[in-house]
Amino acid sequence: MRDVTDEKPTPQTAGESTPDEYDAPAIAESAGAEARADDETPVSHAAASPESDEPAATPTPDVSTVTFAEAFEAMTDGPAGVDEAAPAQYGVGPFSIREVSLGAVWLVAFVVSFFPIYSYGNGGWGKSVWTGIDWLLTIGVPTVAVFLIGLRRLSPQGIRRVGSLGIDQFASVAFSVSSIIWLGILWSSFVSVGGGSVFLATWVVWAEFILMLAGVVLTVFAGFLPTIGEDFQHRSQVPAHRYASPARPVVARPATQRAPYSGPVATPLTDAHADGAQSDGAAPVAEPTSETTVLDETVLAPSPSQAFWALVPVERDVVDEHGTPLFRIGPTAWALVIEDRGDRFVVRHEDGRIGYLTDVSGVTRG
Repeated sequence: MRDVTDEKPTPQTAGESTPDEYDAPAIAESAGAEARADDETPVSHAAASPESDEPAATPTPDVSTVTFAEAFEAMTDGPAGVDEAAPAQYGVGPFSIREVSLGAVWLVAFVVSFFPIYSYGNGGWGKSVWTGIDWLLTIGVPTVAVFLIGLRRLSPQGIRRVGSLGIDQFASVAFSVSSIIWLGILWSSFVSVGGGSVFLATWVVWAEFILMLAGVVLTVFAGFLPTIGEDFQHRSQVPAHRYASPARPVVARPATQRAPYSGPVATPLTDAHADGAQSDGAAPVAEPTSETTVLDETVLAPSPSQAFWALVPVERDVVDEHGTPLFRIGPTAWALVIEDRGDRFVVRHEDGRIGYLTDVSGVTRG
């Protein structure tokens, strides 16, 4: 093969093809570069198919648990991220100023909770909040909240979530509920004074209410305050728990399509009477006083099992099953036939009596 590395290819004009001696080396070199690129580039199995413009579907995470350990981890574990670009935050040891202040408030409240919360005057002092079940929400849940805040700093891989609530969210709920309960005890004492009794709450209730209210400020409203609000700044963004995510929209259930009505269709009595008068040549008769609503424009012929109106040309007897006359029907009023038995009609009177019309000749159906 002739060496063409030192030769300069002649520029081609439009419409001219490139000689094969210049195309072959370039094509070989390009193919080799593509082969090396294919060998060095890993294939991503998660990429979308080249035949489809849609991205690959993200599998739904499995939220089911098998063991108690897995269930506990699902309720307490959560994403832990740190913003490395955030400025340094100074505090007391591993704790922030807000966390130290909240721990001090809890410590004083915990010690004060062992003193009596009621005073009965000459009847003596009552018991502390720890003697009943009231300790659970008044001081127990805030204790758990402060413990979790401390555990979060001392063990970053420990509990980071309580159900769908973060640690700080749980602390906000704990101190808010506790302050409301202490306020309820104070309110009951004021009601007792209004009823002529003594003020039952001791100084312990006042102290606990003020301390828990301070805990609310350090948890719920801490982000709006200077210095202690720095604890909530420059926090990393993490996905919300599925219980804390926005609710899915709810749409109205589609209405069930009802089947069309296939029963008997009533027609105006006046039209039927006019048709009967023209067909039989009888004299006009009085219009019935009852009104009938037209259900549909299509008139269906009554089947033997369907009720219909009948008009006889002359007065005829309606008898019972033994042939005894019960009442008479005539050409001046329509009679209600509830059943057609071929050679006889089952007729119903206005007063509820039922009999048989044995002579059905010349009867006009309505």
